[in-house]
Amino acid sequence: MTTNALNSPRFCNTGTFMRMPQFKSAEGLDFVIVGVPFDTGSSYRSGSRFGPTAIRNISAMIKPNNVQLEVNVLENLKGADYGDISIIPGYIEPTFEVIEKELAPIIEAGVIPICLGGDHSITLAELRAIAKKYGPVSLVHYDSHLDLNKQVFGQNHNHGTPFRRAVEEGIIDPHTSIQVGMRGSLYDPDDFKIAAELGFKVIPADKVRELGLKETGRQVRERVGNKLAFFTLDIDFADPAYAPGTGTPEVGGFTSFETLSLIRETKEINFVGFDIVEVLPAYDSAEITAYLAANIGFEFISMLALKKKLNR
Repeated sequence: MTTNALNSPRFCNTGTFMRMPQFKSAEGLDFVIVGVPFDTGSSYRSGSRFGPTAIRNISAMIKPNNVQLEVNVLENLKGADYGDISIIPGYIEPTFEVIEKELAPIIEAGVIPICLGGDHSITLAELRAIAKKYGPVSLVHYDSHLDLNKQVFGQNHNHGTPFRRAVEEGIIDPHTSIQVGMRGSLYDPDDFKIAAELGFKVIPADKVRELGLKETGRQVRERVGNKLAFFTLDIDFADPAYAPGTGTPEVGGFTSFETLSLIRETKEINFVGFDIVEVLPAYDSAEITAYLAANIGFEFISMLALKKKLNR
């Protein structure tokens, strides 16, 4: 019998996302939850290595029915918690190799990984693994930062550099990619101009406010079109009032309602992978950041369930 809130108290049988079974094989599954507890790429507050555990623990609160999308994720999909990738603390490039290697059989089987970070540097390794099967994909990037730096502290790999490397390596198509929610002070006043020169479309937070959620969603869908895409969400996309547990918070962000609404606006896009990064439990108040992240994961799963329900 599947564990759920009606036959088992929520504080029992925890340790996996939504108390799903834990499998180390992707055979016969639609998606897997994968923890990537790595934070060596952090530039200020570290501790997001504990993010996957925090997200999984509070995810026991989530029920299987998504009312807005009208799907039951357990009825429409087969999924499991794959556990954590055995990263190498302190060593970025060897960890990237491990992430890529461990994701390879999942992706090759056509199973969609939903990765829980960890800092944002891990997304580069995920995209490398995705590109080996699908070629360059479109990127849907919700964040308060562009993460397009050439280098940070003289290093090529950091949580502020993954998408510059992804463009250079040809594993994403910037001309069908979009970055949403950027705000705050900048190292370089030309950062948005640089993003445009690299091929990205950027909708900063203030522009999202002008456009509204529906029009922003329409522009995201229009940008990606029918291309295969990867969705990466840094939890600092949400305002620190709603997500205080993160390494580089920026004021002037989005409510939890707006965050979930903007995610649902992408439900028609053909995603082949997702991640949620930068949850830092040591700075989290009442687990609200982890709970938002868990609900974001649930929205990702729900969008997959909706596509399967509609045979898309």
